[in-house]
Amino acid sequence: MAVRVLAGYDGSPSASVAIGAGARLLPGARAWVSNLWTPGFADDTLRRRLWTGAGHVDEFVAAVEREGEREATRVAAMGVTLATAAGWDAGPLVVRTYAGEGLQLADLARQLDADLVLVGSRGLGGARAILGSVSDVAVHYASRPVLVVPHPLLSAEAAALDAGPVLVGYDGSPAARAAFDAAVRLWPARTVLPVSVEDGHAPDEAAGAGRVGDLEPVRLHPPGGHRATARAVAGALVECARERAAAVLAVGSRGRAAIREILLGSVAISTLHHAHRPVLVVPAAD
Repeated sequence: MAVRVLAGYDGSPSASVAIGAGARLLPGARAWVSNLWTPGFADDTLRRRLWTGAGHVDEFVAAVEREGEREATRVAAMGVTLATAAGWDAGPLVVRTYAGEGLQLADLARQLDADLVLVGSRGLGGARAILGSVSDVAVHYASRPVLVVPHPLLSAEAAALDAGPVLVGYDGSPAARAAFDAAVRLWPARTVLPVSVEDGHAPDEAAGAGRVGDLEPVRLHPPGGHRATARAVAGALVECARERAAAVLAVGSRGRAAIREILLGSVAISTLHHAHRPVLVVPAAD
């Protein structure tokens, strides 16, 4: 059965790169290419033109919504063209929203029972990431795995998409197990490799202690041998993914994060902000 993908598409270069990368990672998928638009969409020039031609406020509001929906339909059609050319069975999904694109994508994925949410990322980090991009919000609230594709991808990172392994950050937690299971389910023909990072606990409590099915996790150590912060763990995972030419780096998330986790940064969020290849963030089961 084909993987069902909900792809967020806004016409940006990062969204286009995400569709192209997603099609190489998941060939033959069934995709909804979704453009989410908010009433009031239109640039200043268009709004001025519409206001000049309107007889009163109600006509102006109706005109802005009409043009906004028309533009959203055009953008979604562009995304469908890209996805179809890349080999997906794709169709448009245009939705008017007031909740914000990230939240709406998370809810749509639940309604459609999608296997995966696909979004592009402009690679924002630090304070700008804290303010919340669409990819950040989708990752925090989606009940389905979210695949975030950074833009731009270097040639080596793009080359790994077709046959590279899937690395899974593994610490023995239910979230990590969910990430491993999701990776195996989405990429049954690829090597799925659990990777544990020593976090400074006693040896018998080390991160990822024990096997994952028949696999022994690759064990890494953060720089300096000290107790690992979320960023240090993420850095070790990112470097391992680079060394092994991984197609995807998968991590587990606790799901709907509190504001403290958003601000301080979990391993999942740190990985998302610092990886230079697609990151799959898998929520633990609700």
